[in-house]
Amino acid sequence: MRSGAKAAIVGGVFVVVGTGVVYGGYQMLSGDDSSSDTHTRTAPARTGPPSTDEITRTAQAFFAAWSKGDAAGASALTNNNAAAQTALAGFHDEAHVGKVTITPGPAAGATVPYTVKAEVAYEGKTAPLAYSSRLTVVRGVTTGKALVDWQPAVVHPKLKAGGKLVTGAPKSPEIEAVDHQGRVLTKEKYPSLGVVLDALRQKYGTKVNGTPGVETWIEGGAEGTPNQTLLTLAKGKPGKLTTTLDADVQAAAEQAVKDFAESSVVAIEPSSGAIRAVADNRKDGFPASLQASVAPGSTMKIITGAMIVQNGVGGANQPVECPATVPWEGYTFHNLKDFTIPGGTLTDAFARSCNTAFIKPVKPLAAKGIAGTALGQTARDYFGLGQDNWKLGGVKSFDGSIPESSGVETAASYIGQGKVQMNPLDMASVSATVINRRFQQPVIVPQSLDDRELATAKPLPDPLASQLQQMMHAATTGNGTAVGAMAGVPGPKGAKTGSAEVDQQGKSNSWFTGYGNGLAAAALVQSGGHGVDAAGPIVARVLRAG
Repeated sequence: MRSGAKAAIVGGVFVVVGTGVVYGGYQMLSGDDSSSDTHTRTAPARTGPPSTDEITRTAQAFFAAWSKGDAAGASALTNNNAAAQTALAGFHDEAHVGKVTITPGPAAGATVPYTVKAEVAYEGKTAPLAYSSRLTVVRGVTTGKALVDWQPAVVHPKLKAGGKLVTGAPKSPEIEAVDHQGRVLTKEKYPSLGVVLDALRQKYGTKVNGTPGVETWIEGGAEGTPNQTLLTLAKGKPGKLTTTLDADVQAAAEQAVKDFAESSVVAIEPSSGAIRAVADNRKDGFPASLQASVAPGSTMKIITGAMIVQNGVGGANQPVECPATVPWEGYTFHNLKDFTIPGGTLTDAFARSCNTAFIKPVKPLAAKGIAGTALGQTARDYFGLGQDNWKLGGVKSFDGSIPESSGVETAASYIGQGKVQMNPLDMASVSATVINRRFQQPVIVPQSLDDRELATAKPLPDPLASQLQQMMHAATTGNGTAVGAMAGVPGPKGAKTGSAEVDQQGKSNSWFTGYGNGLAAAALVQSGGHGVDAAGPIVARVLRAG
């Protein structure tokens, strides 16, 4: 028997009192003397989802400790004590948040929504902070206790792994971003520009002679993610930063993406590479317009067409076969609804987006020994893609990937599937290159501000440029797939539709790129279906604003 314990027989049950806690007649002890003749039993840890009562009590206890500034007590109620304590302590010590009131809402299963109302105070400056978030109560794996499933978003809904809340004088002063005509651009008026303006501030705030105020911001998180200001306690003096954006085109882009969930669009001035608009409508806030890396579907046929012409295996006016299906190394590729084009040309195949006509060149290119490399070479040489060297000006971007391929992946890459990856910025640049007849690296801040080195590429040979323009224009006329979307866009105009199938996604991604009215643009709508159905209307609306 452990020292200090007392034994008794109560109602036929052996009970130990004075040490430990008794549950159902069995003592819950941290250990037991091996010499004891008495066998104690430990109640099994509870399993299964937490009960409604456990969810309520755990959430209430967590909120109570958090609101009192008891980081240790609150974190002990989570399933990641160390991470939770660091974040909750920082909430008070680094973000300087106090007078916290947390009001839970009705639970939805194990999820409890709540609102936070608090005050941020720093060096005599104060400001209210209010937001809503949610937490989930789970069963502890080892303890069996009901615990808060720790996520950074418990502290603030915009907080990601590796990030923290900070209050103070930021290193990067505020900027007043203006478009190329001097019109002011703000997050409030152009919500899609939030990430862009944060990045520009971080890069150029000190270069344009701004002075910092006092703010609360989210710092850190994913690599390259700019700090995100949540609250301004005292304004600094912003420095003026001129961008290449255009307020009218940006406004059109903002409205266009509102019509389709999970959509993104970019518009570029072909002659200069100046980015005129960037807009995203996504739940996750990710700037897919500039940073996505997804299959571009049949919009890739612009580059594939260039590859075919440049390698002498076809031409815009030369006849091609467009059967309903084509086999390649054990896989059968199909056209939409297995359509055919009897006696057509490469232009006809492009205008109607015939997959099989753009896969058939694999064979003659394979005979030359370049089937798996020619597409990437064309993309790099003439479109400036796939070299990870674009410098937009303070804003992170992805400039495409067209890796060397083999087997069936080569055929898939020719129609924008396989391992080919692009985003709207990349495909807008492709259309801009076609109408401009040469690549101009996209920029969002003039190169003159920091003399950064821009990416370059070879000019399109005149015969190639003319044939690509012919094919893209054909898609906007007659029975071309882009006719409906581009009907109201002033010419000269050209376009290409696309859809890309994605694993585990029931509906394909919608793609569209084109030029007209002095602009080039491209859009992506996740799970949007055919290019003309979702991405097409977005691009057309933006082009009309040029």
